[in-house]
Amino acid sequence: MRDLPKFNDPNLIVGPEGFSDAGVYRLRDDLLVVQTVDFFPPLVDDPYIFGQIAAANSLSDVYAMGARPVTALNIVGFPDDRLELGILTEILRGGAERVAAAGAVIVGGHSVRDTEIKFGLSVTGVVEPAKLLTNSKAKPGDAVVLTKALGTGFITTAFKAGHCPQDVLDAAVASMTQLNATACQAAQESGAHAMTDITGFGLAGHAGEMAQSSGVTICLEMSRLPILPGAIELMQRGYKTRASTSNRKFAQSHVRIEPGADATRVEVAFDAQTSGGLLISVPAERAEQLVERAKAGGCHAAAVVGRVQEFDEHSVVLQA
Repeated sequence: MRDLPKFNDPNLIVGPEGFSDAGVYRLRDDLLVVQTVDFFPPLVDDPYIFGQIAAANSLSDVYAMGARPVTALNIVGFPDDRLELGILTEILRGGAERVAAAGAVIVGGHSVRDTEIKFGLSVTGVVEPAKLLTNSKAKPGDAVVLTKALGTGFITTAFKAGHCPQDVLDAAVASMTQLNATACQAAQESGAHAMTDITGFGLAGHAGEMAQSSGVTICLEMSRLPILPGAIELMQRGYKTRASTSNRKFAQSHVRIEPGADATRVEVAFDAQTSGGLLISVPAERAEQLVERAKAGGCHAAAVVGRVQEFDEHSVVLQA
């Protein structure tokens, strides 16, 4: 993106730079609009569930900014010359269910004929300036909280290969369809300094973005990572996404893996996630409060997974 023109509008609060989860534009002194877009091919066979997952994933970027979703537009690629339109109806119905659960509304959308199914949302949210959270204000001394378990990449890869136990898939689906609304609220109530959501670049990748944007080092403790049931077993059987390898390769320059870090859990840290949890930098004395509030709101896997320190050669350190 370095070769693209930059916009100098004074009302553009957050633009494409800085690994941001969404763009932010000032409408009034007391009101910011937050905008994001995301879409992808199906991860599961059930079209309704796929719609739910894709919508929850798209809505997550608004929550990652501390904002409230207001409107959404459907984005659809669909092979209507090969598949029944009833499948698309179910995808859209699943997406609409999650948008409604978020307290937002779908105002329209756009579809194109494609060789494979793709679905997602363009979401607009709002937030007061004082409540805006970005990934660029993590502070040394903060604790780092993760609000969902990891491992969706391993699980969905195994499912596509026809080798994922149903109970393992069900747990992953429950996580991926869960909105990050209560986690966002818990972060706001606990005075969080910075926040992002964990998606395709994995925990280590998105922690790296937060660390680089904030000019700090984030230390992640592998023993504390919440992991979806069955995910490690599937990873050990070889069900890793291509992104897991590329995530690790990309991170080599800014991630240090300490000798005592469990190799299996390090793989989890690089696993590409879909509709993952929020990664929150919060004053250490309020971290447990944030975890308890998140759990009370249904984020049962929420946990303190690390800390922020002054920058020390690498942006992310993976520890035992």
